[in-house]
Amino acid sequence: MTVPSHHPAERALPPTPRPADKSRRRILVERFLRHRLAVIGLLILLALMICCYGAAWVAPHPRNAQDILTGALPPSSEHWLGTDDLGRDYLTELLYAGQVSLTVGLGVAFLSTAVGTLVGAVSGLLGGWIDEVIMRITDLFLIIPAIALLALAMQTLSPSPVTIVLVLAGLGWTVIARVVRSQVISLREKEFVQAAQVLGSSRTQIVLRHLLPNLAGVIIVNASIAVAAAIILESTLSFLGFGIQPPQSSWGNLLNQAAGLVGTPKDYLLYAPGVAILLTVLAVNFLGDGLRDAFDQQSRQS
Repeated sequence: MTVPSHHPAERALPPTPRPADKSRRRILVERFLRHRLAVIGLLILLALMICCYGAAWVAPHPRNAQDILTGALPPSSEHWLGTDDLGRDYLTELLYAGQVSLTVGLGVAFLSTAVGTLVGAVSGLLGGWIDEVIMRITDLFLIIPAIALLALAMQTLSPSPVTIVLVLAGLGWTVIARVVRSQVISLREKEFVQAAQVLGSSRTQIVLRHLLPNLAGVIIVNASIAVAAAIILESTLSFLGFGIQPPQSSWGNLLNQAAGLVGTPKDYLLYAPGVAILLTVLAVNFLGDGLRDAFDQQSRQS
């Protein structure tokens, strides 16, 4: 005869909860942090932006504080980058000049990327005669030389950062538009886009919810290229004398003022803005590469 157990029946333990899946944002951050050059580029860019836009608090001397009697002095403990011919602290002038150069680069990147992404997405998604018209207009903008148009605009209009941003953005959207269009044409044939169309999603919803997230890497890389290209174009134009004019200054303007000083005791006036441009361009490119790799790896769920 079986004797019943006096012990209470053991209750089944609840299943161990599975660890929550990592959010897409967390995966993106982890992928990005693995790209060391991108992290270094981000830190350099943030440091430049903080120092330049916070020059009123960071700069060691007041802006445009002249001491003509002392003139140009080499770097010292009092003036880390020396002084220019007017006796102004060169580090202070470099930081304030960076405000213009960074504003031009970031402003052009934002406007050209926004317009180019919109135009490219509409052209690729609609197709047909609309696509043909948009692409022919894009081709017309592509053949316009940016430097020549900028020089003409600066002579006709006010030589201000706003003019440079509008002209460069008006020309720079064409590249990202063509890239986005080609990507949209390939993506619109994918199963998830066709499924969204069957479920009744509007074209706007398809672009915002399905196409743009898959184009994030391409858009970010082209935006970083636009920042670097805009800074270089502005610097080139100012170096040629057609860009920012005194009393405003930019890194290119400082290069123009220091032209011909290579090999002289005042060559430090040329090297400082050149290094600033080089660091900014490299930092932006490294940052773009890291963000591209992060988005691509995330989309593959690798």
